[in-house]
Amino acid sequence: MTDAAKVEVAKRALGLVDLTNLNDDCTAQDISALCARAVTPHGSVAAVCIWPRFVAQAVEELKGTGVRVATVVNFPDGGTDTLAVVAETEKAIEDGADDVDLVMPYRAFLEGRRGFAEEQIIQVKAAVPAPAILKVILETGEIEDPLLIHVASEIAIAAGADFIKTSTGKVKMNATLEAAEVMLTVIEETRRDMLKDIGFKPAGGIRTVSDAAAYLALADKILGHNWASAATFRFGASGLLDALIGAIDGTGNEAGEGY
Repeated sequence: MTDAAKVEVAKRALGLVDLTNLNDDCTAQDISALCARAVTPHGSVAAVCIWPRFVAQAVEELKGTGVRVATVVNFPDGGTDTLAVVAETEKAIEDGADDVDLVMPYRAFLEGRRGFAEEQIIQVKAAVPAPAILKVILETGEIEDPLLIHVASEIAIAAGADFIKTSTGKVKMNATLEAAEVMLTVIEETRRDMLKDIGFKPAGGIRTVSDAAAYLALADKILGHNWASAATFRFGASGLLDALIGAIDGTGNEAGEGY
């Protein structure tokens, strides 16, 4: 990729980043630092993505910036205590969360309990009133089978997901282009058949401008060049932002560290 192409991709991708800190040892000071990074000289990221306990803090610190506050529920394990997940969601919304990233109970799904997985998503969606949005994490690296990823994508969308997301970033295999192609294809089918736009969020292991370029190129191929915007496409990442800024500034810091 030429330097000019890297700059073009970096400028396009920067406003699509969900800047993430889901470290187990995350502190209030870390959240303040994350929020400070969210607004850059080259524009703002789409959102910060943080643990539920920090939502109220981030909402206050990002007031007036236009940066959304995303949080996670049923994270990272994708458990089956739906009442607890709904309560967690309701508290996050009360604290001001704009986006809720729910881990689908993927183990239950893999055990054949597809109706259970769908019902949990339905109940959580009911606790996420518009304009807040629900992103459903499939944990594609654990599902593995492309046919099952296709089914999981369809179930999440049917149950009310506004976005489908690849991964938690907490398992051995996270975002892959192979899983992304399956998920984006389901999104294209949904748009064609239901006239409804569902968003896509690759997450986990996306750290370089080249990584970002590959996912954007895939989305362009399947859904058209004008489809990907902050309303339909997010990168879940922590280190990617530094790589994007490095490309725009020409400092050569093409690879970022982290999630």
